[in-house]
Amino acid sequence: MPELHTKQFPNEDGLYRDARNKLLDEEIALRRHTERVAQMRRELPLGGKLKEDYIFEEMTSGEKRRVKLSELFASGKNTLVIYSMMYHPDDENACSSCTSIVDGLDGAAPHILDKINFVVVTKAPIEKTLQWADGRGWKNVRLLSSNSNTYNRDYFAESDKGGQMPILNVFAKTPDGIFHTYATELLFAPADPGQNHRHVDIIWPVWNMFDYTPEGRGTDWYPKFKY
Repeated sequence: MPELHTKQFPNEDGLYRDARNKLLDEEIALRRHTERVAQMRRELPLGGKLKEDYIFEEMTSGEKRRVKLSELFASGKNTLVIYSMMYHPDDENACSSCTSIVDGLDGAAPHILDKINFVVVTKAPIEKTLQWADGRGWKNVRLLSSNSNTYNRDYFAESDKGGQMPILNVFAKTPDGIFHTYATELLFAPADPGQNHRHVDIIWPVWNMFDYTPEGRGTDWYPKFKY
């Protein structure tokens, strides 16, 4: 086996280094496979044309306004990512897991928006959504309400009984119109034993941090609103 690198940490022994190098081989293979999967995403043909130019509600400078999905594409940016956050109009609180995700995305949003269009959509009214955002200290993520349209139902962010589902959808603007290109469909595929669907783990760093540790993710920890 060729030497992978020459680094050694203080007081490590040969047993550790042999096991670590085996793991490093797997990490290299995973890195390559991750890139192959990302390339397959990039090479997907266009999906279905946007069902309708949905009208969302948002708040700008304290004024409620209506915005079409087609208006979410800034000049020169032809990709739109929509994360659907679980927040039903009748619920007092938003989903704690979705809240954890958006906590992270709020910090990353300025970087994301430099390259692509990105919004978070909830089914709750925009006033209720922004009240929740204020309580979390979100300042950067663009929040929209789908309370008055069928976007959630059409793009599988809502069950047949009205339950909210966390899903990420990607749309592309082309000369022929706006097309759906990708969704985190692992949400609908069978989960492996002892795991949940992990369909949005790529944008959720909490679990990836835990994966570095000897304890791992475990089976009984979930994000909370306060610690």
